[in-house]
Amino acid sequence: MLQELKTAFADYELIDSGEFEKLERFGRYVTRRPEPQAIWPRSLGEEEWRRRADAAFLRDAKSEERGQWQLKPGMPSRWTVGYRYRGMDLSMRLGLTSFKHVGIFPEQAENWNFIYDRCEELAAALGRRPRVLNLFAYTGGATLAARAAGAETTHVDSVKQVVTWARENMEASRLEGVRWIVEDALKFVRREVRRGNRYDGIILDPPAYGRGPEGEKWVLESHIGEMLACCAALLGERNAFLVLNLYSMGLSAMLARTAVRQAFGRPAQEQAGELYFEDSFGKELPLGTYYRMTR
Repeated sequence: MLQELKTAFADYELIDSGEFEKLERFGRYVTRRPEPQAIWPRSLGEEEWRRRADAAFLRDAKSEERGQWQLKPGMPSRWTVGYRYRGMDLSMRLGLTSFKHVGIFPEQAENWNFIYDRCEELAAALGRRPRVLNLFAYTGGATLAARAAGAETTHVDSVKQVVTWARENMEASRLEGVRWIVEDALKFVRREVRRGNRYDGIILDPPAYGRGPEGEKWVLESHIGEMLACCAALLGERNAFLVLNLYSMGLSAMLARTAVRQAFGRPAQEQAGELYFEDSFGKELPLGTYYRMTR
């Protein structure tokens, strides 16, 4: 079933969007960042955007990806937001990076809820703690959602500094016991398949392009087939779940569904669509494609 998911997140607000930018509130502070999918006119004028933004990202003239932040007095380079859902109470440290990111993708909160619920249901069905693998795991929102539900959680990312950031988020959320792996994700799952390991839940959040800690090259279109085949071998049979996110523009929910079905077969339940936020003027901004299924 194709279904768009509108995310609710008390510490986040999409204030306005348009002209390839978005104006967002994270906790107490407002940021202004590029957004390639905001192709419509803004609702607020330039003067109001400048007045409201505590931090504005300015692209480097020589780079499409990198840039620097222009900060108003009193704007910190780091701060914390919280996210609560049922028994999950997360605290996540934000920071202004040279790639325009701030350390959290708030639209993923809908997936965090799904992961939390599935892990609780799995624990009851299996009579033990479920084992969950989070690949390309970034600063660990999905990792913490699984751990908050009691899952034995393995967090894999190729960037050591990002894994350290995720560990800080775990500690700030008063959690413990996550297994941290700094490694190329594809290399890791190949080895897990050879070892015969199995997981009850797998989360995949692959970038369009990336590099492993030893220079391993990741290209989504070239490597996603093998990655899904390995994950199919690793995922358990009884009520196990998969979450896949695709952020590359032009990759649809139908594409994600077809790719997963080729590797896993038809699941017992599945859901796919777009994650989005609606700004305060009613404009709906798509922020990524998701697919999730249960065997």
